[in-house]
Amino acid sequence: MKIKLGVIFGGETVEHEVSIISALQALQNLNKDKYDIIPLYISKNRTWYTGDKLTNIETFKNFENNEKYVTPVTLYKKDNKFYLQNTAGLIRKDITDIDIVLPIVHGNNVEDGSLAGYLDTIGIPYVGPHVLGAALGQDKVTMKQVMKTENIPVVDFIWFFDSEYLDNKENILKDIKKLGYPVVVKPATLGSSVGITFVKSEKEVEEAIEEAISYDNKIVVEKAVENLVEVNVSVLGNYESQKVSPLEEVMGLDEILSYSDKYLGGSKTKGSGSKGMASTNRIIPARISEKLTKDIQKTSKKVFKLLNLSGVCRIDYLIDKKTEKFYVNEPNTIPGSLSFYLWKEAGVEYKDLLDEMISIAIKEYKNKSKKTMSFESNILAGFSGSKGTKGLKGTKD
Repeated sequence: MKIKLGVIFGGETVEHEVSIISALQALQNLNKDKYDIIPLYISKNRTWYTGDKLTNIETFKNFENNEKYVTPVTLYKKDNKFYLQNTAGLIRKDITDIDIVLPIVHGNNVEDGSLAGYLDTIGIPYVGPHVLGAALGQDKVTMKQVMKTENIPVVDFIWFFDSEYLDNKENILKDIKKLGYPVVVKPATLGSSVGITFVKSEKEVEEAIEEAISYDNKIVVEKAVENLVEVNVSVLGNYESQKVSPLEEVMGLDEILSYSDKYLGGSKTKGSGSKGMASTNRIIPARISEKLTKDIQKTSKKVFKLLNLSGVCRIDYLIDKKTEKFYVNEPNTIPGSLSFYLWKEAGVEYKDLLDEMISIAIKEYKNKSKKTMSFESNILAGFSGSKGTKGLKGTKD
């Protein structure tokens, strides 16, 4: 019997289109003999849809005109099974049941733990990071603070909220000057290099901060790494075991790897075609020493376990090629294109990578089901609302 697999993508996020590209790549590579595949698209207005047309990229180029060909749905649990229910019209009908879901989402409101929390609340098994790991991976400030406690190398940085910048602009600019130019200004909780600016001098920094604030209320400013080489590595597994891919050296046209480099193939024209992160210019294996490669792979496993990640992630690094010092830039808990191109270099085909991710999720769900999640008790029987907890016999104040 086939596994009924729901593939979730989209969402109200600036990485909406990137998610569509990643998801359609996966849909084309999932083993049709093992899975009944149900696409689940979250539109920019947060409505969920399903339907065969969601497997075609043309549907999303003008979704408003194609909306009538897909079905709005909600996901819910009934009788220990999980169903998609048609939400159109007065009569709500179940369309299909689902065994497990594969979220392929990027950015705020989805990848940041929001979707994982929703799926946990329903109780359905899902592939990929759980709430805390997803949230930490999305917030560049909190992530760096956590890594510093474990002596994982990160670049020097400062951070602030947009309101603090408005109230205390001069002091923040002084702190950035102390950090030393050039710097990189980033929205703290976005991905895909959206809103990021490489700033060479003080006269450019205010415009860069305004750009970042237009996307996020939390801003991070990092000391730029000199003699920069950017490398990425993917980790596959969970807290019990981890595999590490070869390293890629990513080649950008800008001072840092930009959104254009990642998703427009280096083109500055938004109309250009894209294959997501799979289209980025890269050299595999990265042109760094064997020792540095092994140190980065070892650190990647440590980061993966520290954040309690699951499935596949990509961890991005910044290297000063003169000193050979490396720094964790950020973990991507659901990476663009699911980093299949890195695993292909390790001899793992995309369909096998997807199989292993799903197998990890099923195993985790079975293990979690063995844990105590709630108590069978009659604690409310003696509860008196007027007395609060003092009305409960056998409980402590």
